[in-house]
Amino acid sequence: MKTAISIPDPVFQAAETLANRLGVSRSELYSKAVEAFIEKHKNQGVTEKLNEIYSAQSNSLGEDYYQLQRRSIDQDEW
Repeated sequence: MKTAISIPDPVFQAAETLANRLGVSRSELYSKAVEAFIEKHKNQGVTEKLNEIYSAQSNSLGEDYYQLQRRSIDQDEW
């Protein structure tokens, strides 16, 4: 698909230089850059939601659990 975008001149020049150095077309360079950006950010919403959910949860299992665990350690051979 063809598209038109506006980018700052220094970014355009740097992209031209890189495309020439890599021996790829400008379209291929931009396409790969956008793919990499999408891949980097594709799970961002999921991670933020999980962080939100787990930050609201207590990470303590309760004193009863810890007492049972302490008793079981005393019974184990080390």
